[in-house]
Amino acid sequence: MDDKTTAEMAGLLSAYDEQMRGVPPNPPAGVGYEQDGPVTRTVGQFRGFISAPRDVQVRGAELDALIARQRDRFAARGEAVEWKIRGHDLPSDLTDRLRAAGFTAEAEETVLIGRADDMASPPVLPDGVVLRQVTEHADMHRIAALESTIWGQDLSMIGDDLARRVAAAPDDLVVLVAEADGEVVSAAWLVFRTGTEFAGLWGGSTLSAWRGRGIYRALVAARAHIAAARGVRYLQVDASGDSAPILRRLGFHAVTTTTPYVWSPPREAVGP
Repeated sequence: MDDKTTAEMAGLLSAYDEQMRGVPPNPPAGVGYEQDGPVTRTVGQFRGFISAPRDVQVRGAELDALIARQRDRFAARGEAVEWKIRGHDLPSDLTDRLRAAGFTAEAEETVLIGRADDMASPPVLPDGVVLRQVTEHADMHRIAALESTIWGQDLSMIGDDLARRVAAAPDDLVVLVAEADGEVVSAAWLVFRTGTEFAGLWGGSTLSAWRGRGIYRALVAARAHIAAARGVRYLQVDASGDSAPILRRLGFHAVTTTTPYVWSPPREAVGP
């Protein structure tokens, strides 16, 4: 159980809902936003994204129409789209209606929040491992290769995405790699959200041979130190089942869950 009071946890969740449900203010080149009633579409990246408030304020047939418009907009573009749903979102039948419209749930994660000051400390690394902040395209593609190896799928788009985001708003993104003998063994990035008290921790993937040596914790500490120095109050993570227990031991608190609901264009039929 989290050791914060119910009121404190409610305060963290309220701050998250108020400050982290919109879109970043500085999109990369080629990425744009489209408003459709209560939701905002992000277009022009490797997968579209739907941002929405906790309660979309429409119900029944009107909600079905809203969902269908998002699906059809990305179908016309030939692109997949993600609608991120939090565990406390309304209406309660939103996920049922997304599934009925052809969206599929991916793995649930836990939304964790912690104070940057509490997490900031000098990173402790195993012998032979160094942390380095990177900005060059070549390093971003080395990170994409790392992610592809770890997850067993082509994630080359991550390199392009990170490079475009750094080019568009270099002050909004800090990318770190952990290297051993010149090899990238882990990578993570810190995303600042201008106008909020938050920064997000993303990445944190480590090659299997290097897990269990404290590299993940070191990357958390290093990013927390950078965030605290910039006056960030809270760090937020969408944590997998593997990383959530580590982060809770470090002082993060679970406030809700998040599940991506994804619609993908149907594959063209392959002839005999």
